Amino acid sequence: MENGLRKPSETTGQVISCKAAITWGPGEPFVIEEVKVDPPQKMEVRIKILFTSICHTDLSAWQGENEAQRAYPRILGHEASGIVESVGEGVMDIKKGDHVVPIFNGECGDCPYCKCEKTNMCERAGVNPFMTVMVNDGKSRFSCKEGKPIFHFLNTSTFCEYTVVESACVVKIDPDASLKTMTLLSCGVSTGVGAAWNIANVKAGSTVAIFGLGAVGLAVAEGARARGATKIIGVDINPNKFIKGRAMGITDTINPRDFEKPVHECIREMTGGGVDYSFECAGISEVLREAFLSTHEGWGLTVILGIHTSPKMLPLHPMELFTGRVIIATVFGGFKGKTQLPNFAKECMQGVVNLEEFITHELPFEKINEAFQLLIDGKSVRCLLHL
Repeated sequence: MENGLRKPSETTGQVISCKAAITWGPGEPFVIEEVKVDPPQKMEVRIKILFTSICHTDLSAWQGENEAQRAYPRILGHEASGIVESVGEGVMDIKKGDHVVPIFNGECGDCPYCKCEKTNMCERAGVNPFMTVMVNDGKSRFSCKEGKPIFHFLNTSTFCEYTVVESACVVKIDPDASLKTMTLLSCGVSTGVGAAWNIANVKAGSTVAIFGLGAVGLAVAEGARARGATKIIGVDINPNKFIKGRAMGITDTINPRDFEKPVHECIREMTGGGVDYSFECAGISEVLREAFLSTHEGWGLTVILGIHTSPKMLPLHPMELFTGRVIIATVFGGFKGKTQLPNFAKECMQGVVNLEEFITHELPFEKINEAFQLLIDGKSVRCLLHL
């Protein structure tokens, strides 16, 4: 043992017994149990998780909002950082002891998508909420003490002291970087900042509206601020989020409950016709429509980041697109994980994005149910769990 961690040489090629937070059914409290984690197979990596945080996607999956994606028992979690314990056959770019972040939207580097500069999708390791097992053999690397398999989640399953992921879903980061803050690059911050930088390409002097001031929305604000946007409007029904928002780039705030008229009308009045860019981070179709209508005719761009579990279709009429407004969606902020995320991590180390501001709470892993309640109550941006 070194610094509380097992030496990789002690566990390489062996089944590891460790603690995990298992969800056994929709909305049921997480149960901390001992599980068995198999060694990594070909092109897989086993990681010792040191920090993990809770994203709204974890909350939605835990609550079982999308019935088709339900699978139990399951180990959720997809925002984390850790140290590589061992690698499987064929893994060349990652080795034991590397500091890494797992990512839910991988990059194999070989498929047509990975070779295309226009997308960050991946044929082999792209995000797939229906995937519950590993690609190699269609089996899980997790099991209960009794031997019953436990399902994987979003290529990562980070609510466990050790996890096994595809090598395409592992990003090596600078060993001098804080693993604590690098955790946030697994999902929320990369998604929001990337939407502002890679998808919208926010310009200096532009105007922005952000609908939903959770971690992703605040990350959009950070990205827009870094790019020099002069007016960044934050829209949320929870006024408590405005304080944190103003500390992270929001210049103006709107609580829809304070106005009788639609939000888009308020924004058009504030900006002389509408914003240059709007970002929908709520996953609600009615909010998406307001975000779309809040942009300026002729050039307004709306970026969808919210996860829409409702079966409702896009709340727009095709003729509304003839006004010159554009709408687009993004996964992981357009970042190609393995090739582009390391550079983004370096920018964060240099202070371009203040990662510390996103961490509002820290708890031991055993208090994961308390951490979820903080998110439900709208009290946390990111609660970091220490494993």
